[in-house]
Amino acid sequence: MKTLSTLKKRQLTIMKNKYTYCIAAIALLTISSCGNKAKKQDAALPPTPVNVIEAKKADALYYDRYQGTVVALNSVELRSQVSGFITGIFFKEGDVVKKGAPLYEIDRRKYVAAYEQAKANLLSAKANLSKAQKDIDRYNMLLKNDAVARQTVDQATASFETSQSQVAVAQAGVQSAATDLSYATIRAPFTGRIGISQVKLGAQVSPGTTLLNTISTGNPIGVDVVVNEQDINRFYKLQKASTDTTFRLQTSDGTTFNKPGKVFAIDRGVSGQTGTIKVRIQFPNAQDELKDGMSCVLQVLNDNSGNRVQIPYKAITEQMGEFFVFVAQDTIAEQRKVTIGQRIQSNVIVMDGIKPGEKIITEGFQRLRDKGKITLGPPAGAAPAK
Repeated sequence: MKTLSTLKKRQLTIMKNKYTYCIAAIALLTISSCGNKAKKQDAALPPTPVNVIEAKKADALYYDRYQGTVVALNSVELRSQVSGFITGIFFKEGDVVKKGAPLYEIDRRKYVAAYEQAKANLLSAKANLSKAQKDIDRYNMLLKNDAVARQTVDQATASFETSQSQVAVAQAGVQSAATDLSYATIRAPFTGRIGISQVKLGAQVSPGTTLLNTISTGNPIGVDVVVNEQDINRFYKLQKASTDTTFRLQTSDGTTFNKPGKVFAIDRGVSGQTGTIKVRIQFPNAQDELKDGMSCVLQVLNDNSGNRVQIPYKAITEQMGEFFVFVAQDTIAEQRKVTIGQRIQSNVIVMDGIKPGEKIITEGFQRLRDKGKITLGPPAGAAPAK
């Protein structure tokens, strides 16, 4: 009985294995058949009609943009150094004033009086010094004849030295009074444009606190931009070898300021909080087109500008952050990865991946895949060329 049972089990195992082999063979035949059908279908697909354009080199000047602020290269707030009432205003607001021109006058009467008193004090001190000089000369002669006590000569000498010090004090007083008198007239520290006055005639001013006005230079003028610390070396190089096309300026209303600029200064250090540094660019401003405080966009010539390969931007496809184009190789479309640069109107610069003279597919590539067959002609649904 055991022998018959064992024989039955072996027969069942053999039958199962045969059944499995049959199923596997049928599956292989099915897959092979499907693959052959797919190949036949691919071979039967007609070539895709496409339009191509030749990649060419062309001059490409393009700029990096930085938000900037127009700043005066020299600007000073005018404040009084003496107290008093405004008795004179000698300029027209908004005009350019020359260096040294009088701008404001503070009531001078008490400062004139103080100056005159200081001069009188100096004359008195000099007179006392002259008397002390004569006394000491006379006592010295008497001392030679033993006609006066030594103590009297010493006292005369001390009086003479005191008179000398009093003259020095009086001279300092004259200088101080003259300085205060000069401060009563506020003059332009440099040639520049003066703003709207913050005080009127008769207003009382306090030294160091009352803002009278602001004066600033306008030609040349600066533009401040903030750049990342990675760009520091770039701007140091531009500072040494900038050209007329390196910098361009665009004002807030979209107007292009067509004057050449140059690097005026790079700040002393990088901000530890933002990792940025301030750079100041200088521009000529003879027509006073740029005003202190205006916002603008500074355009800096990109280092990759030059004679570069350009193709239509519409020929580019993006996949997972990478860029591709289809290149026509006779009747085959080759998909190629490219590195692109700045857009130039409807074109884009290709930094790597395309050579001049290669045929780039611009129409019809949406239905293509790598190594797909193509034929030159307008793609289905494309607008006819005019």
